[in-house]
Amino acid sequence: MPDTRILMITGDYAEDYETMVPFQTLLACGYTVHAVCPGKKAGDSIATSIHDFEGAQTYSEKRGHNFTLNATFDDIHVETYGALVIPGGRAPEYLRLDPKVLAMVRHFFDADKPVAAVCHAAQLLAASGVLKGRTCSAYPACRPDVELAGGIYADIAIDDAVTDGKLVTAPAWPAHPAWLRQFMAVLAA
Repeated sequence: MPDTRILMITGDYAEDYETMVPFQTLLACGYTVHAVCPGKKAGDSIATSIHDFEGAQTYSEKRGHNFTLNATFDDIHVETYGALVIPGGRAPEYLRLDPKVLAMVRHFFDADKPVAAVCHAAQLLAASGVLKGRTCSAYPACRPDVELAGGIYADIAIDDAVTDGKLVTAPAWPAHPAWLRQFMAVLAA
């Protein structure tokens, strides 16, 4: 059984699949995953959103499930975690305004720990100042965020993922098989 404790930073209107699927998959593979949100405690929930690709010029958005957090944000000591997961959706848009969240994200890069980010999570990576010189995929609308932060945008298929060192990124939830497979390979290395 893996001994890596994984921190998931999420928030209201995070993408439903991008929150639930990695959380449950990593738990099923034997990892300990603590899902947190600023201002919330273990047992509180976040509202998720469902983003779908239905032929419009961008994704559609619908209300998803309630996702119960299993750890308290204010109790987190990032140095006790071996990896970080950041779901996409709307949450990264406002999480990037929280200095404590930005410091948490920077810790994982400064300590050279594995990080998995999907879709709009690139907004949080860009705001944290950790993308300079790194290859990063994201939802295509986040390409300017990646490039303005000094990152190299990986323009890959929506169901693909890319690994740059210990950073594993993907454009959106259709990439879960590739994204999680690459992330678990980094975790096992």
